[in-house]
Amino acid sequence: MTKKMRRLLKKIPDDSGLVETLYSRKAGGSTIAPGGALKGSRRKQKLKKRRGRRPTHYKLVCISLYNHDIQKLEQHVQILKQRGHTKANKSQIIRFAIDKVAVEKMPRVY
Repeated sequence: MTKKMRRLLKKIPDDSGLVETLYSRKAGGSTIAPGGALKGSRRKQKLKKRRGRRPTHYKLVCISLYNHDIQKLEQHVQILKQRGHTKANKSQIIRFAIDKVAVEKMPRVY
């Protein structure tokens, strides 16, 4: 706890020591809650459990596209939504294109 924080805490009337407990830090950056429980460790355990529940039928992939390609993709999404495909998105259009691409007709330089 810094000197500035101590000075500020002295101005706050608190007989229980709760303010000092909440603002104190333990190694590893976990906040010490009243009763000595580490809030950070509980959070880490919950995150580990969530990570174990990740879907296995898809993966998140990051690709780079030119600005004009992104604009085309977004236009296609808007057209599909206007035609009643309320859940249309860029991912669906890319998956459709992958299914329909004829690799043998693809030029060497695109």
